[in-house]
Amino acid sequence: MKADVARDAIKRAAQSLFAARGVDAVSVREILTAAGQRNGASLHYYFGSKDALVAQLVIDGARLIDERRMAQLDALEAAGGPDSLREVMEVLILPSTELGLEGGEGDYLRFISTFSLQNRVAFDAIVGDVWNRGYQRCLDHIRRLSSARPDALERRLVFLSLGLRAVMTAREAALAVNPVHPFWQPAATLDDLVATLVSMVTVSDADAPSTEDGGE
Repeated sequence: MKADVARDAIKRAAQSLFAARGVDAVSVREILTAAGQRNGASLHYYFGSKDALVAQLVIDGARLIDERRMAQLDALEAAGGPDSLREVMEVLILPSTELGLEGGEGDYLRFISTFSLQNRVAFDAIVGDVWNRGYQRCLDHIRRLSSARPDALERRLVFLSLGLRAVMTAREAALAVNPVHPFWQPAATLDDLVATLVSMVTVSDADAPSTEDGGE
């Protein structure tokens, strides 16, 4: 339908502009021009406001990632797992690939990375606890499977979250320029990322009891 085509064009144009420049730096007029829309009221007609469009874009991508994670976790748990930290890290990483509205990696991760940095309160209000369930389930499994000291583990989970978003955003940006990027395109790169995240929540020297805790 014509309306669906117009809506999708506005969403694609807006997300691309937001990813490149940030939400606050992009005007409604620029979005409509990039979307090929001559009617200056079309964004408000289809979405109500620029803020509502932003919220819809955030939810669209968050829903897709969350649904993928939930499905993978359901399958693993039905089989009695996940049995390893590696399995959990794969669930964290792989659903955040191939998010393009028209195939490929797209620009969703760059969009939300910029938006969440500049508008953290608004981002958290949009995502809330609804589109973050798969991520929270992954954290619960990491806590179950990791032998790291609980206090150290909680700090590392913060590092893991920040690091994962930064790495996946960098990967998306590089593949947008070169879909066969020699570093980011091979599957081995994601395998190494999985291994890196596993090492972040695995026992290390930092987890050994200190002398203050009664150690030798």
